Amino acid sequence: MSVLTSWAARFRLRQYVMASLWIVPLFGLVLGVLLAELALTADGADWIPGSWRYSATTASDVLSAIVGAMVALLGFVVTIGVLVVQQATGTLSPRYMRLWYRDRLQKAVLATFTGTFAFAFSLLRSVETDSVPDLGVTLAGVAVAVSLVLLLIYLNRFTHNLRPVAIAELVTRMGEAVFTSGAAAIRGAAPHGEGTVSSDGPVMRLRSGRGGTIQAFDVAGLVAEAARHDCVFVVTRLIGDSVPPGTVLIEVHGGTSQPDPDRVTGLVALGAERTIEQDPAFALRILVDIAIRALSPAVNDPTTAVQVINYIESFLHTIGSTRLPGRYVLADRHERARLVLPGRGWENFLQLAVCEIREYGRSSVQICRRLHAMLDGLLDSLPPSQHAAVRTEIRLLQESIDREFTDPARRAIAQQPDHQGIGGQYSS
Repeated sequence: MSVLTSWAARFRLRQYVMASLWIVPLFGLVLGVLLAELALTADGADWIPGSWRYSATTASDVLSAIVGAMVALLGFVVTIGVLVVQQATGTLSPRYMRLWYRDRLQKAVLATFTGTFAFAFSLLRSVETDSVPDLGVTLAGVAVAVSLVLLLIYLNRFTHNLRPVAIAELVTRMGEAVFTSGAAAIRGAAPHGEGTVSSDGPVMRLRSGRGGTIQAFDVAGLVAEAARHDCVFVVTRLIGDSVPPGTVLIEVHGGTSQPDPDRVTGLVALGAERTIEQDPAFALRILVDIAIRALSPAVNDPTTAVQVINYIESFLHTIGSTRLPGRYVLADRHERARLVLPGRGWENFLQLAVCEIREYGRSSVQICRRLHAMLDGLLDSLPPSQHAAVRTEIRLLQESIDREFTDPARRAIAQQPDHQGIGGQYSS
């Protein structure tokens, strides 16, 4: 299989396009030139109102001002982008930047600015003493007005949405959407659930040709390929794992023919870092990063960490309400097992959500109380099958409090569950 036509290559291309900040503005640039040519073609029509008529000097001055203004506004937006990068990497989480690059509004603003620039510049070249693009000059003014409105919306959005709480809400929504849709799709295609797959016979091990982080699997493609060779593919690594070159990615059990290793490994996307498309744990990772960054001595903002824990708790309720087997056995349309995928259990998600926050926030009364309230809430709302892991985390939290707070009075305060950390109601 050609590397350029593999599913993994197409997946990486989609990721690049979604994260790119220049592709959409480039389309805006081209569209601006094309619209300028259309405006020049339609300029000779008799229906243009007299109020839209301009002298050559006025048209030249207006279009020149628009060209300069668009260049300045592009620089302004780029400056904002640099500030966002600095704030996100300094006080939030560098992992969030991968989501910020995909913001459609930002790309729309850049495309509008570049399109207006190209439109005005193309018209400016056609201004002569006896030939003025009257319709184009008017439309250029409208484009400037649209650009300014989008700029105000852009500023309002990023002024409000760069707060840690707003980012936590966005990441939580994305993580829950990926978890519910992805988990539902796998469960719907996995009638065998946690069933066993026979390991009798020879096993062919397919190794990665390159290193990187596992970003996604083409589940349907893997099932179809296994069915074509009448075998079972057993995936050995989780999405989000970093693998060096030569790592065994898939074990092939049985089969009437031997699959092409390049074709099969081409159904596993490897990249430089994790993505959220099939990895809801990555969203939880970002939330925890923001919380522990707020707990660092350089920031020392436990209230922000408490606010992030609010969203972590919501995410955990979604995860804990779903049965999570250790692995998924997916079948083809004939109900024959074809693909075995490893899965994260409830304990894995809970440890990811609690462990680091507990360790970095063990000296904060506010964090201890909020974590206690979160774990108590999970015990109260989740099914009994999930309680063992929650009780383990409660015990670890209690041991951490006992070690950190040697004074009985302070220890008693830290042990009280409080949904606000400090200042809310708690049970005595």
